[in-house]
Amino acid sequence: MIDPVAPLDGAPDPRGPSDLAIGAFTPRAPWIVVPESMPWRLGGAGEPDVIVLRRQAAELARTLVNPSHLPSVGRVLSVVFRIGVPLVAWGAKERGTPESRAGLSRRLRPAFEHLGPTYIKLGQIISSGEGIFPEELVSEFRLLRDRVPPEPFAVVRRTIEEDLGRPIAEVFTSIDRTPIASASIAQVHAATLRSGERVVVKVQRRRVAPLVRLDIAAMAWLAPFLVGRIPVAALTNPPALVELFAETIVEELDFRLEAQNMLDIAAVFVGTGQRTVVVPRPHPELVTRRVLVMEHLHGFPWSDADGMRAAGIDTAAVLRSSLIAFLEGALLYGVFHGDLHGGNMMVQSDGTVALLDFGITARLDERKRQAFLRLQMGASTNNVTVQVEALRDLGALPADSDIEAVIRDLNLDRPPIDPTTLTADEMMAELRDVTKALLAYGARLPKELMLFVKNMLFLNGAMAAMAPDVDILGEIMAVVSYFTEHHGERIAREVGFEVTSDTIDLDGYRAAMGFTEETDAITFRDLQERRELIAKRLEAHERPRRRVPLLRALYRVIRPTKD
Repeated sequence: MIDPVAPLDGAPDPRGPSDLAIGAFTPRAPWIVVPESMPWRLGGAGEPDVIVLRRQAAELARTLVNPSHLPSVGRVLSVVFRIGVPLVAWGAKERGTPESRAGLSRRLRPAFEHLGPTYIKLGQIISSGEGIFPEELVSEFRLLRDRVPPEPFAVVRRTIEEDLGRPIAEVFTSIDRTPIASASIAQVHAATLRSGERVVVKVQRRRVAPLVRLDIAAMAWLAPFLVGRIPVAALTNPPALVELFAETIVEELDFRLEAQNMLDIAAVFVGTGQRTVVVPRPHPELVTRRVLVMEHLHGFPWSDADGMRAAGIDTAAVLRSSLIAFLEGALLYGVFHGDLHGGNMMVQSDGTVALLDFGITARLDERKRQAFLRLQMGASTNNVTVQVEALRDLGALPADSDIEAVIRDLNLDRPPIDPTTLTADEMMAELRDVTKALLAYGARLPKELMLFVKNMLFLNGAMAAMAPDVDILGEIMAVVSYFTEHHGERIAREVGFEVTSDTIDLDGYRAAMGFTEETDAITFRDLQERRELIAKRLEAHERPRRRVPLLRALYRVIRPTKD
C-alpha cells in the first residue's frame, strides 16, 4: 500500500499507462490521455479552445454582476417574493432574539429550494463553508445537498444525443436510468461504452444555464439592498458573495472547462511527485458543454473511516496526504480543487484518494500564489507582519493599507486569549468591534481565499472521524518536515526566509488553540472538548470584556488543519 506521507518521486511505473507521466491517474487505464489530440480541448469547426472558453466565462460573470446589467423583472419579482416573505416573517418574530440566525436559516432554506437549481447551488456552497458562514446557516443549508430530484431519463437521453450528435445506442451498450448522484447543475449516470469500458456520464440539466444567467443578474441587483439587513458573515457580504458565486457557477456550466480542470490538477500532482491522490480520466472525445464522460472510480466513501480501517487503510495518513497534496497545488502551482467535501472524495482500496467533481477549481496568478505561500509560512512562524502583508496581496485588504496600522488597530501583536474565558457578550462585542475595524480598512474575503479556507476547514473537520487521537503538534511538524525536504529551497527563495523545524512556533500553535506551553500533545478530541466548553461559555454572562483579535480567531480555526 502507498505511504501517503512519502509520495513517490513522480516517475510512473514503466509497465503502466504512458499518461501517468503527465497526470496522476489510476494505473488501470480505460484509455490513454493525450491532451494535444483531444478535440474538445482544441476547438475547431467554429468552436473556441478551452483557453478562450475560460476567458469568455470570466467575461460573462463580470457582465452579469455589473450594476448596469438589467435583470429580468419577472425573475426579480419572483425572488423578492420567495425571499421577502420569510425575511418579513423573521423580522416580525425572531430578529433580535437568541433564535435570530437559526430562525432566518430555517426560513431561507425552503425559499432557496423553491427558487430552483441556482439558489440550491448557492445554498450548497454555503453549506460547505463551516467557519466562514454562521453555523446555523451552514447546518440548515446542508439539507439542500440531497434534495434535488433528478430529471427524467428521457430528458437526459435527449441532452446526451444532442451534444454527442448521435443516438445514445451508438455510444453506450448500457446506461443506468437511475443516477448515481443528482445535484443542482447536473446528474451522474453509470454507463458502459460500446468499446466495453465502464464510465460515468455527467449530464447538465437542460434549463440550468439560462436560469443561472437570469438568477445571477437578479442576485446582483438585489444584493446591495440586503447589506446590513441579514446576519451573514460581514466579510462575505451579499454583493461579494454574489460576485464569488458568479465566478464559480458560470465556469461550471461548461463541462469542457471542468475536463480541462481535471487534466490540470492531475498534472500538478505529477509535478509535485504526488501519487497518493488520483483524478479520473476525462474521455478523449466524449466531452461537450453539457456532457462529460469520464473514468469510473470506486472506493470507500470519505465518511466511512471505520470501513477504511477495517480494510487496513491508515486513515490518518490518508488525511495527511490529502492536506499535503492540496497545499502543494495551492502554494506551489496556484491551482487547487475548490470544493473539497465528503461527496467529492473517496478512498480506494490501496489507500489513494480519488478526487471528483472539478467544476469549482481555483486558479491563482503568480502574485496571489506567492501571497498564499507567505501567509502559510508566516502563520507557521507566527510572523504577524508577513501574514497581514500576504492578506493585502491576496486582496483581503486594499493595496495601500498601512500594515503597521492594521496590526495596531486590530491588536494583532497581542498574545491570543483563551476563548474559554470569554462570555457570549464579550465574544459578540469583540466580533463587532474588530469587524467594524476591518470594514473601515475596506477588508473583504476574496474568492480564492474563501475557497482555500473552506477546504482547510473541511480537512480540519475530517479529523473527527479519520484521526481523532493523532497528536496535532506532531502532525504539524511532519508536514513542515515534508515541505522542508521536498520544497525547502524554493520556499526559502520565494518567501525570503528559511522555514525549518526549528523556526516553527509550536508555542504559538498551542496558544492559538487555547493550550498552555506545558501541553505536550493535542488531539482532535482535546480540541472538541474545548469547543464544547466554549459553547457552554457562550451561555454565560459574568466576565468583563477582553479583546481577542478576529484574525487570530481565524487562525485558531485554520492552524490545527496544518497537520
